[in-house]
Amino acid sequence: MAITGEFVRHDRSAQFREYAERRARGAVETPPLQLPAHERRQHVRHTLREDHRERIENRPDGAQRKFDALAADAFTFFRGTALLYYRDHAGTDVHLPVVFSVGDVHPENFGVMVNSAGGPFFGVNDFDEAWPAPFSYDVKRGAVGFWMAAASNGERKRDRRRVVRSFVDGYLTALRTYSADDRSSSFQFRVDNSPKIIRKLLERARTDRREFLDSLIDLETSTFRPSRKRVPESSQVVQFQDVVDRYVTENDLGGPARPESFFRVLDVARKKGSGTGSLGLDRYWVLLEGWDVDPARSVVIEFKRTRRSALYGLVPAGDLTVEEPDEQSARRIVAAHEVHLVDGDPLYGFADIEGRSFLVRERSPFKDEIAVSALGRGALIEYANVCGRAVALPHARSEAETTIRRNRVSQGAVETRILSAIVPEVFRADVVEFAEWAAGRVYADHAMFTEDHRRGAFRYWDA
Repeated sequence: MAITGEFVRHDRSAQFREYAERRARGAVETPPLQLPAHERRQHVRHTLREDHRERIENRPDGAQRKFDALAADAFTFFRGTALLYYRDHAGTDVHLPVVFSVGDVHPENFGVMVNSAGGPFFGVNDFDEAWPAPFSYDVKRGAVGFWMAAASNGERKRDRRRVVRSFVDGYLTALRTYSADDRSSSFQFRVDNSPKIIRKLLERARTDRREFLDSLIDLETSTFRPSRKRVPESSQVVQFQDVVDRYVTENDLGGPARPESFFRVLDVARKKGSGTGSLGLDRYWVLLEGWDVDPARSVVIEFKRTRRSALYGLVPAGDLTVEEPDEQSARRIVAAHEVHLVDGDPLYGFADIEGRSFLVRERSPFKDEIAVSALGRGALIEYANVCGRAVALPHARSEAETTIRRNRVSQGAVETRILSAIVPEVFRADVVEFAEWAAGRVYADHAMFTEDHRRGAFRYWDA
């Protein structure tokens, strides 16, 4: 029987040729979330290799440590694979108000920092992924993080939902507070105004500088003590003196007046095995003479290799687009620090080392954070609420001037615009639902990754 009709007349070979060529070029034909299992495995594998290609090429031992850490548990995998996470949600929520987002909100990216007066305060402490994006990006990623942290602590689903709701409630409550006055221009979580769980953390963080330094350096010789994660490289003192001198010149460093010899380099060490997302990237500690010739008054600053934000290219371009060459990524992070925190680390800055961008910050004696895995249900709910309030602060401050663009990141009262764009009860329910669904995706991806890791897919550079 002859075949007739549209089936015969419609030749789609040209369309399939174009499709094949686009697919061969790596063009995105199907949203990652809709890929079948085998292709999703390939997507996860290729995305992680792409995200870590510099480490694989230049620091394969560091890349290996990173992949081994990601295989250990799903929560660590979530924390260390922001690019994979955001590619799943690229271009979403574009109808919502844009802020200078933190980019990588999760329970372990909050902690104690020191302000220019030398006092401790609590807040968001990681700005590596900061980027202009809808405010919901931070709220949703934070919600997924708290869902997974609660799951790791053995909490049932209904209690995970309570934790996430507390996080969202803290965020919305703080936005309402900031919309009523200009409190966001000066607010810090300090010992005198923090909830009990944070007040205890701040009080515990008050470490004596001599005691802190004695754990890192030999106070007799003013040199770093060697350890498994700290390798002294005293031969680089002269090189780093030049780097430090340029860092001082190029950054507008605030804080109290410093002695003329404050930035004299005494010793250098390579730091290994720090962080999760930045594990395997070059990191150096530099010992400065600091406040006095007394070694106990020395200062340690850290130089951490930076890279472009995981959100780069995933938020539709608009008035807030940031043009960021890879060699200047630390400048964006410094700008985020300026906007997100009130009176933060006065030594926070950027530096260039052999054409590569590094973030500079003090290794403070006050650095401390909550051990989320040790929190009971009630404490985790309380902590989630405080962290939600802490995320609202940088969002409310997104109208501040930045060093990325010489105009405001957001025009108008951003808190009011966010609150006007949502129905709080609906938004809270949506975020809780999203957290449960997105966490399920992370668990599935982690299972694929660990199987690939066991097979050797992430040790190919050793061949």
